[in-house]
Amino acid sequence: MRLFKTMLPAVVLLTTFTLSAQINARLFRYPDVSATQITFSYAGDIWVVPKTGGTATRLSSPKGTEGFPRFSPNGSQIAFSGNYDGNMDIYVLPSTGGVPTRVTHHGMGDRLLDWYPDGKSLLYVSSMESGKQRFSQFYKVAATGGLPEKLPMAYGEFGSLSPDGKKIAFTDRSRIFRNWKRYRGGMAADVWLFDLETLASENITDNAANDELPMWVGDKIYFLSDQGTAQRFNLWVYDTRSKSSKQLTNYTEYDVHFPSDGPNEIVFEAGGKMQLLDLKTEEVREVDIQVVSDLITLKPRKESVEDYIQSADLAPDGNRLIVEARGEVFSLPAEEGFTQNLTRSSGVAERYPAWSPNGRYIAYWSDKSGEYELTIRDLTKGGKEEQLSQLGPGFRYHLFWSPDSKMVAYVDQTMHINVFDITAKTNKQIDQDLSLFEGGLRNWQPSWSSDSQWLTYSKTQGNNNGAVMIYNVKDGKLNQATSGFYSDINPTFDRKGDYLYLMTNRAFRPVYGDFDNSWTYPNATQLAVVTLRDDVASPLAAKNDTVAISMDKADKKEEEEKDKADKKEEVKTVKIDFDNFERRLIVLPPKSGNMGNLSAAEGKIIFQRYPNTGTEGEDNALMYFDLKEKEEKTIMKKVNGYQLSADGKKLMIRQGENVGVIELGADKKLDKTVALNKMEMTVDPKAEWEQIFTDAWRFQRDFFYDKNMHGVDWNAMRKQYGDMLQYAITREDVNFVIGELIAELNASHTYRGGGDQESPEQKAVGYLGVDWGRDNGQYKIEKIIRGAGWDNEVRSPLDEPGIMVKEGDYVLAVNGIALSDYTDPWAAFEGLAGETVELTVSKSPNWDDTKQVVVETMRDETRLRNLAWIEQNRKRVEEASGGKLGYIYVPSTGVDGQNELVRQFYGQWDKEGLVVDERFNNGGQIPDRFIELLNRKPLAYWSVRDGKNWQWPPVGHFGSMAMLINGWAGSGGDAFPDYFKKAGLGPLIGDRTWGGLIGISGNPSLADGGQLLASTFRFLANDGQWAVENEGVSPDIEVVDAPHLLAAGKDPSIEKAVEVLLAELAKGVPQAPTAPPAPTNFG
Repeated sequence: MRLFKTMLPAVVLLTTFTLSAQINARLFRYPDVSATQITFSYAGDIWVVPKTGGTATRLSSPKGTEGFPRFSPNGSQIAFSGNYDGNMDIYVLPSTGGVPTRVTHHGMGDRLLDWYPDGKSLLYVSSMESGKQRFSQFYKVAATGGLPEKLPMAYGEFGSLSPDGKKIAFTDRSRIFRNWKRYRGGMAADVWLFDLETLASENITDNAANDELPMWVGDKIYFLSDQGTAQRFNLWVYDTRSKSSKQLTNYTEYDVHFPSDGPNEIVFEAGGKMQLLDLKTEEVREVDIQVVSDLITLKPRKESVEDYIQSADLAPDGNRLIVEARGEVFSLPAEEGFTQNLTRSSGVAERYPAWSPNGRYIAYWSDKSGEYELTIRDLTKGGKEEQLSQLGPGFRYHLFWSPDSKMVAYVDQTMHINVFDITAKTNKQIDQDLSLFEGGLRNWQPSWSSDSQWLTYSKTQGNNNGAVMIYNVKDGKLNQATSGFYSDINPTFDRKGDYLYLMTNRAFRPVYGDFDNSWTYPNATQLAVVTLRDDVASPLAAKNDTVAISMDKADKKEEEEKDKADKKEEVKTVKIDFDNFERRLIVLPPKSGNMGNLSAAEGKIIFQRYPNTGTEGEDNALMYFDLKEKEEKTIMKKVNGYQLSADGKKLMIRQGENVGVIELGADKKLDKTVALNKMEMTVDPKAEWEQIFTDAWRFQRDFFYDKNMHGVDWNAMRKQYGDMLQYAITREDVNFVIGELIAELNASHTYRGGGDQESPEQKAVGYLGVDWGRDNGQYKIEKIIRGAGWDNEVRSPLDEPGIMVKEGDYVLAVNGIALSDYTDPWAAFEGLAGETVELTVSKSPNWDDTKQVVVETMRDETRLRNLAWIEQNRKRVEEASGGKLGYIYVPSTGVDGQNELVRQFYGQWDKEGLVVDERFNNGGQIPDRFIELLNRKPLAYWSVRDGKNWQWPPVGHFGSMAMLINGWAGSGGDAFPDYFKKAGLGPLIGDRTWGGLIGISGNPSLADGGQLLASTFRFLANDGQWAVENEGVSPDIEVVDAPHLLAAGKDPSIEKAVEVLLAELAKGVPQAPTAPPAPTNFG
């Protein structure tokens, strides 16, 4: 019944704020060096400082962040990537300061790499034409702006031009932004040399380590590599004459970050400090830098926290509620009154507040002690706070009070179920589930009996079904009340102690697919009731009308005295007969469906109906079943969550962003909402960041799949990176430090991000789904991007019927403004995403013969470009195989990848062979069902008199297959080829996959809404050995997609797959049997 399903003591750093302060800074990002100066990003802005050190000058200060500043060859200008207008674009400004000039306008982010040697153009990367947000491509653009030119390499992340600008040292992939140190999977980058004139290429760092960020200086190429014994990123150098490499720096505790070359030095950051490497002496010196700043990002500030709500609880009478927001606990009126911040503790996190049924206490978890401990406020004693528990390390979830307000039940991150005695201050672990993870833990929902003697909940069994458990608090006996043969969940006691309500998955109504005879069983949940004792009648029992009999005065008086005596009695003791418990289960009349969140009021069972699987347009509806009237009624539609008050009379409702309290009844509306915007707190950034960092450290300690933390001294890491945290000036700095911390675990899926960060409003760009060119001063449609003829899911607005615009036409104006007035075509479409626009079009660059067409722009053209790439590959396979082979692209193992596999498989399953391409697969779910579809075997054939005989299963590919893989494919994209290989479906062709099979199942959010993900489960092979993680799935046939081959328009992996499969087909193709003559003699 939850609305929001979602250390050493924290040190509060008190800072004296003056108008401005000069500080010794750390955490410099993305530096560059000229002959005399260093430029860098600090606090999200661009700064310059003499390369000898000293006081830095800030050059930029927009709301967004800026990075990768690069001096022009003569040092007079600085180009950089900046988020001035809600998108990361490229800007140029004078190195002495001034107004930045915007260079690019495409809606995809642009990352600046460097200037061209002539100082007239810029080199950058973008995914604007990739069609898949797994890789970027290189572009050249004039420093004054203009239509960018794509370089011939198919993929690119970082690069550096040779002194003459004719060659480039580059990496086609990068792990530099990932939180994974000592990585050795298939995504590890190598440095390639590429001749921009001859298209020749050469791998100069062909090793298992990560080789990143090449810098071409003279006849040497400097780069980052973690191939040394410490496996830390250090500077290395490659001599193009001797073709040998050597290590230049030897950092063992920290990594070198984002080096950049100048005329005489390479500048970089390590351990938060700025360093310079002299190219002649190869010696390193630290550069002391001070910045003058008002440190405004560190100033404590009043802030509304309605956007940071994580949990809430309703007062027992429903008149007030308590809300956890940004680590504080607030008390708010349901309708009228004042809002109070009960905790006022920026730098300390309080979680999951719960109001006791007697109204006296508010309990919550607080990390004031350094760990999350049970804390209580007694409202009869002025709300004085008291820590009750000494539980130590661990994370705990929602608190559930017993009706007598003497105990709370909860579950912790180890899935232990606990009861805490408030008076005795003792904790008892009563049980442990073995299959709950973040969602199940956060939404775990027990129920107390009215006499506080029994606690019930559902526990996962070995068959993954839930069984009803009932625990007796007095004798400590735990009873399994239902067998688990069916899944029984959400058990809830009624208020009189006669019934247990629950949800049970017993409705078996198969849903069959439209494409074959596949079936599944969704929407199986039903409401049920169990009588607690054999002598309790079913609430659905037949009733018989009777005649009332009047009593004389003496009898009436005696009855009234008895009623008074009954009212003075204590809550009746609840008794339970466990023999034949499940036999007494009765399924209630409401129709089965997708239901959850059950609670019980007097004579009513309250629950939520979610949209049934496979339906569209339905709303989350809050319902109740009236036991007396035996009728289901709607309380309210479009309800995201609710909670019933302890007295059973009111409901706290969440509808979208609104929260309100209503009386329990049918057909209600949320006429009055709680004033959540009244919740304000004083945010002390330094104190809050300390708490966030500590939570990040604790969450990894408590949730990471290996309690030994991969052998890393986790306490030492806390100290090492905690020391660095003191230099954080922005929330992004905090993310950087946390990223460095969790990267030490050497594990996949350790991510962090988000949090309270300022960013400008984005003006989304509209697209036409075309490749642009420029001719005679006008913008020309070089190509209209198209998928297959049958792909009408998305298409260019210019491909809509009746538009009659063709490739080679010119777009002269947009909404009446000449397109040639803009430095690039996307600038004209800024703020026009999804909008109706008028295009002035001509077949020539002149205005003599124009027409106006009206179209609606696309919000994003990535999907369209991906469909075009898929169709290009399908045609390549079809033409190379003479139509014998089909081609299926699987972009992920999520729903989109599942849909692509099914869509393309059902269109091509009858081909003699299939090329299954999972390159760039970005994972998702565990893809066992993917393999089931591909691995269908012929069981039999059915002969018919006329027409084609039937194969069975009716849809199944029985021919040869091969799978294409590469280093960009990971997570589920690692599991897919691993399963494919184990199933014997065909060879794997390409290069080694990412190698990320320590998965995530969720963990708590950070106080300011930031994200920290701990990896909670790891792939274990059938032989009991760890596999794939930090290695990847190796191909059976290795194919290197060398840059020169890709630049020449080849696809070596597809070509090899076609070659292999055609050779396999030459050995013979599976044929359906020919039926013999039907029998005529049955003797």
